[in-house]
Amino acid sequence: MSVEITIKGEVVTAYLTGELDHHNAAGIREKIDGAIDSNMPSLLVLDFGGVSFMDSSGIGLIMGRYRCLQKHGAKMHITGASPQIEKVMKLAGMNRLASIN
Repeated sequence: MSVEITIKGEVVTAYLTGELDHHNAAGIREKIDGAIDSNMPSLLVLDFGGVSFMDSSGIGLIMGRYRCLQKHGAKMHITGASPQIEKVMKLAGMNRLASIN
């Protein structure tokens, strides 16, 4: 699992690639949180286009970043998720925390 982070103005985008599970979620969280803390974005985009597998750790990753963003008054958008991963996100209620498409 890897993450590439780009910053454009007030938008931080995290491009996730690989399998998102409990073995690598902590490292991904740290990188995204570092970008949030140092850039104070108004929007965080989580791009799941390269994610081939996600377990409940992915839901935890989304929920935790949502809480971080709330402190800054920022929003979150999730994009690129496969139909299966998008279904899991919606079943878990992530569409109430972020826009998903």
